[in-house]
Amino acid sequence: MIIEQGLRDRKKAATRAALSGAAARLARALGIECVTADAIASEAGVSTRTFHNYFSSKEEAVLASFEESVNLWIEALASRPADEPILDVLEELVVEIVNDSGPSGSEKASIWLLSDSSPALYRDAADMHQRINRAVVQALAERTGTDAEKDLYPTLLLGAVGGAAKSVIDVWTGGKSEASSPEELVHDAFRQIRAGLPAPPPLRCRVPEMSRL
Repeated sequence: MIIEQGLRDRKKAATRAALSGAAARLARALGIECVTADAIASEAGVSTRTFHNYFSSKEEAVLASFEESVNLWIEALASRPADEPILDVLEELVVEIVNDSGPSGSEKASIWLLSDSSPALYRDAADMHQRINRAVVQALAERTGTDAEKDLYPTLLLGAVGGAAKSVIDVWTGGKSEASSPEELVHDAFRQIRAGLPAPPPLRCRVPEMSRL
C-alpha cells in the first residue's frame, strides 16, 4: 500500500512538472496572452480536465517551477548539519543558485521577465513572491531558533542574503566584474556581510597627464 501511494505521488509530481514545463515553453514561444489551458494540456500530453486538476490558471502553471525551486531550497536548508553556522549554510546554497547557469536557470529568468508584460502574470508573481518570502522566513526562523512573527532576524537575514544573490547575478550577467566566476563573487559578498559591510576604501584620484609635465 505504501509503495502504491509512493508511485501515485511520483506520478502526480511528474504530471505537474510536465504541465508547468509545457506552460513555460509555450509562454516563452508565444507570449502568455496566446497560451490556453487546452494548448498546455496538449503540449504535456494530457487532457484539459487534468490541467485544471493541478492548476487554476495558465499563469499559475507558468510560475510553478519557481515555487518548486524554493521548496527544494528550503529542503536543502533543513538537511544541512544542525551545528553548521547559518551564514556558512546560506553561502553554500547561494553558490548553488548562482551556478545554475544551464537551461533551467535561464528559462526561469526568461519566464520571470514575461511577468512585466502581463498584468495577470505579474499579479500571480507578486502573490507567489509573498508566499515564498513567508516560507523562507519560517525556514530561517526554525533553523536559527527565532520567531518568524516576532523577531527581525530571519527577515533581515533573508533580505541580506537575497540581496547578495541578486547583486551577484546582476553584476556577473552584466559583465561588471573582473571576478573569475559568480562563485567568487558570492564568497566576496558573504565576506563583506560577515564584516558588517564596511565602507570601501576611497578610490584613487587619477592624475591628469598635463600635471605630470
